[in-house]
Amino acid sequence: MEDKKFNPFKMAQQQFDGVAEKLGLDEATRELLRNPLREYHFSIPVKMDDGSVRVFRGFRVQHNDARGPAKGGIRFHPQETADTVRALATWMTWKCAVVDIPLGGGKGGVICDPHNLSMREQEQICRGWVRQIARNVGPLSDVPAPDVMTTGQHMLWMLDEYETIHGAKYPGFITGKPVGMGGSLGRTQATGYGVMFTVREALKQMNIDPKNTTASVQGFGNVAQYAIELYTKLGGKVICVSSWDQKDQTSYAFKRDSGIDLQELLSITDKFGGIDKEKATQKGYEVLPGKVWIEQEVDILVPAALENQITAETVQKINPKVKLIAEGANGPTVPEADAIIKERGIFVIPDFLCNAGGVTCSYFEQVQCNMNYYWELEEVLQKLDIKMTSAFLSVYELAKKKNLYMRDAAYMIAIDRVAKAVKARGWV
Repeated sequence: MEDKKFNPFKMAQQQFDGVAEKLGLDEATRELLRNPLREYHFSIPVKMDDGSVRVFRGFRVQHNDARGPAKGGIRFHPQETADTVRALATWMTWKCAVVDIPLGGGKGGVICDPHNLSMREQEQICRGWVRQIARNVGPLSDVPAPDVMTTGQHMLWMLDEYETIHGAKYPGFITGKPVGMGGSLGRTQATGYGVMFTVREALKQMNIDPKNTTASVQGFGNVAQYAIELYTKLGGKVICVSSWDQKDQTSYAFKRDSGIDLQELLSITDKFGGIDKEKATQKGYEVLPGKVWIEQEVDILVPAALENQITAETVQKINPKVKLIAEGANGPTVPEADAIIKERGIFVIPDFLCNAGGVTCSYFEQVQCNMNYYWELEEVLQKLDIKMTSAFLSVYELAKKKNLYMRDAAYMIAIDRVAKAVKARGWV
């Protein structure tokens, strides 16, 4: 999945240090913001279906909660590391700050592979995770959500365990719940739609009509699917999409010059976002190695899979036609690649702005839960559009005014807001 040398937390710190320098932050504030405030590592013993007991490693990192309760997903992944969780918690802090919602950054994880676990075993991991940390999370301190390979079902098990321990109803403890069980309408669309709200605004600033654009998308999970749906509605055409194949443990790209058909691909996709190769071929798709998604002759690239995808090596393969990169994934572009993208003048919508639709809608869910009053879908998506558009415009305007790279401008706004909060609280 990742090359052994890549450390996402080092990358998150490197990005922070560059901006801290530009902002002229004092030593204490830097020290406080470049590391998590708190982290928890724990063991989760689970009685397996065959009667044996396995011990899983779990994490929760609370990077910073100066602006509000920590917020962030829980991922189940066989290659999960403490550093990945630290990096994601750090990015969550900046993400909440850049869209200006009153939350901080957190992240959780368990080292496990849900593909090889029964639903009962996964439930035990969920409940065990909550038992280990029930005193340190909650609707007013740290609010988890789904992430890689976790779903609304996992969140409900966690909520149920939390409420059992505390003996009361706390629907605002966790977000990404199923609708009807405290979930918000629009949550499933939120991240992918948010990506496209920012793309729409970027194209406006570039005087480009979405109808005249093509795109290549990496990944075919929730974010990619809804980004493709809205992009197609805006008139754009996706000609290539890549997806991870569980059986072969590798990724494939599915290409069709006339444009992919989202519903058609969804009908041959498994629940982990893997597209059936044989059926795709029958439907007229070219099946290629997954890494070619980045080489396509398109206007827009949307990395919507994992971190560390646009590297010093792969950035060289980006077609000269590409004008815009919209980072649907977290941390897809490494700093060395950034330098080359900057040089080539490609417009980048940085990850923690581009994919902040998910956390924004999670915030809406939390608000609705705490009020015990739920909004209609139209209202959720409209509020999401307003939030994403105004966040994009404040970053774009700063970038334009100070002639900054979009990523640097987004970081400057986010880090400045958090730095002011820790100062105002008297922490530094």
